[in-house]
Amino acid sequence: MKKREWTYYLFIAPAVIAFLMVVAVPFFMGVFYSFTDWKGFASSGISFVGFTHYIESFKDPQYLYSIIVTFVFGFFNFVVVNVVSFGMALLVSSKIKGRNLYRTGFFVPNLIGGLVLGYIWQFMFNSVLPAFGEILQFSVLKDTFFLADPKLATIALVTTATWQYAGYIMMIYYTSLQGIPKGLVEASELDGASWLQKLRHIIVPMIAPAFTISLFLTLSNSFKQFDVIVSLTNGGPSAMFMGQAVKATELLSVNIYNTASIRNMMAQSQAKAVMFFIVLAIISFIQTSLTRRKEIEQ
Repeated sequence: MKKREWTYYLFIAPAVIAFLMVVAVPFFMGVFYSFTDWKGFASSGISFVGFTHYIESFKDPQYLYSIIVTFVFGFFNFVVVNVVSFGMALLVSSKIKGRNLYRTGFFVPNLIGGLVLGYIWQFMFNSVLPAFGEILQFSVLKDTFFLADPKLATIALVTTATWQYAGYIMMIYYTSLQGIPKGLVEASELDGASWLQKLRHIIVPMIAPAFTISLFLTLSNSFKQFDVIVSLTNGGPSAMFMGQAVKATELLSVNIYNTASIRNMMAQSQAKAVMFFIVLAIISFIQTSLTRRKEIEQ
């Protein structure tokens, strides 16, 4: 083997070792433990139970409700974040005054930690909005408790997640917009193309790779949302599902955590995590395949 090849391997070795220790090995251990009665504190003396934990998970109303609310939240967050971020990217790419200030301001929320962000918006929903409603005599704000209603709590989660993440996705769109040849846009204007025609036939096709990346990041982030939920709602409020009280905003990531840390059902938590990984991998693969195909068509 050549000396240069050894140098390459030495440089990538730390990254490979870290990946194996932090991601690959724990993942396969988790898959193994999901088929056992593992309690979380000892690997000896465990028994193989097959698909018991997978079957039991689907008998739990809270887990089934978590699946539903995760897909609902994921869909709306996926759509809203990309629409808002693309709109902001178009705004800061225009000739509007103060666009650099806007760009910085839009991105700043992404720098705030999820736990802190959740507590900030909890204060906003519980105190600030009702106070504004009282001052303006706007009953919708004054008499509405967003975090106490199951449906409104989900809307509150989407709002908070969008406020945090849209600035980051905006930068991806903004960077791609800067790569569009100005001469192409100017030529379309000379031909009498309207703003919508430029957007549909020039801007969107030219930044198609940015849509692929942004949609993938938004989709995965929506399904993996955790810290904001813990600090904003902690899974609440309560709702009725299949004749039982469940936590209305306990998404799958939070449900997996609660199964392990609160219910102390480590093996079942691993089974839920494995199913979560499979579903997320399938959805991400379908999304990237569709958007890649669109890139080729355009």
